[in-house]
Amino acid sequence: MVRVAVIGSGIVGAACALALVEGGAEVVVIDRVGVAGETSSRCEGNLLVSDKAPGAEADLAVASNAMWRVLAARLDAERPSCQPLTEFEAKGGIVVAFDGGEPALERFAEAQRATGIRAEAMDVAALTEAEPFLSREVVHAVHYPDDAQIQPSTATQALLDTAVRAGARLVIGEVTGALGRAGRPGRLSGVMTTAGPIEADVVVNCAGPWAGEVAARLGARLDIRPRRGVILVTTPMPQRVFHKVYDSDYVGAVGSGDAALQTSTVVESTPGGTVLIGSSRERVGFDDRPGVAPAAAIAAKAVRLFPFLEETLLLRSYFGFRPYAPDHLPVIGADPEIVGLVHATGHEGAGIGLAPATAELVVHAVLGAPTALDPTPFLPGRASLQETA
Repeated sequence: MVRVAVIGSGIVGAACALALVEGGAEVVVIDRVGVAGETSSRCEGNLLVSDKAPGAEADLAVASNAMWRVLAARLDAERPSCQPLTEFEAKGGIVVAFDGGEPALERFAEAQRATGIRAEAMDVAALTEAEPFLSREVVHAVHYPDDAQIQPSTATQALLDTAVRAGARLVIGEVTGALGRAGRPGRLSGVMTTAGPIEADVVVNCAGPWAGEVAARLGARLDIRPRRGVILVTTPMPQRVFHKVYDSDYVGAVGSGDAALQTSTVVESTPGGTVLIGSSRERVGFDDRPGVAPAAAIAAKAVRLFPFLEETLLLRSYFGFRPYAPDHLPVIGADPEIVGLVHATGHEGAGIGLAPATAELVVHAVLGAPTALDPTPFLPGRASLQETA
């Protein structure tokens, strides 16, 4: 039996742990703070295809979106009383444009349709029916019926709970270094942690924004950087937002490499009646003092999209760090230099949506399981990633 140490119990680590243990591996998950203690509890839970330009990540997102529908239904149906619900909602997404933005939005949607993503243009009547509280300034919209939502923290817990019930083990501790196999330079035989040594045939680095630092501790080079994002949460109210609604600027912000603050509008309701409002992106290292500038910019844009929000009370705001890869593609696969080390990180804001497909690629890399997915664009040794390092 292959012994696998998974570093990180966020949603990518939890999905990998479940897929690996069900694939026949002996799995131990290592996390310094606990399940969903960082990025996976500080995000919106997006399962998006609407923001993906045609290419490798879009293909991965489409596959993963389909996987989530099966996986979420299974986790909710099989859960014991102590396991939380995933809160999966197949609500669909609506991407909108104000005056002047409709040509670019339609060109983007047309390119997506050519790859199989469902993107349906909406006229004013359809848009008003779908989102009656939306600003009348919106002149064009595209409906993406496959966009969906989960509660990221509880979904992560459900994944890892299921993995543990299947035989995985969770260890709370921080990875401090590598265990090397005698006479085999460049090969891992496990990791050193603050909870003691853990032997493993393969180590899977799912440490999210900290994956670059973890890789360095294990003797590898991996260019993953933190990108901070802020989200606002309103007090509960009767539902007035019925889809995931965002402006077309969001797509540009996702693909930007600019380190400066960027904001775009993403608005959606939750089953609890609150409204989540995002989003911001900025590369400031692990600075945990976002200040008021991101929140103020997000709020101003959200009010333009949904005017009723101007009179709405905020319950709280929160922020998290997303794992950013300079070429904007996740990093999934075997390290090019350290034998026995596999990476699964660099998803930035798409980690929730891409988790099941990432897990399939990790099981392919670790156990040789068949997959219809193409792992090549995501490999850690790819030229585009090395060129930006």
